[in-house]
Amino acid sequence: MRPIDLSTVTWRKSSYSNADGGQCLEVADDFPALVPVRDSKDPHGPALVFPAAAWASFVGVVKDGSLLGA
Repeated sequence: MRPIDLSTVTWRKSSYSNADGGQCLEVADDFPALVPVRDSKDPHGPALVFPAAAWASFVGVVKDGSLLGA
């Protein structure tokens, strides 16, 4: 897989982030099939890139709360 250039993407903070700035994720919506994710406290650090379907599934499970019983 080719490296993805994330130097010009627009990052948005998770809607679940609090105003204190702690433990926040940022995602970039610039790629239709991929979801880059990074730690908002380390914007120059690494980003993870997930297939969009896998990210949607993960978010669905988190919203559902079904990870709590695992």
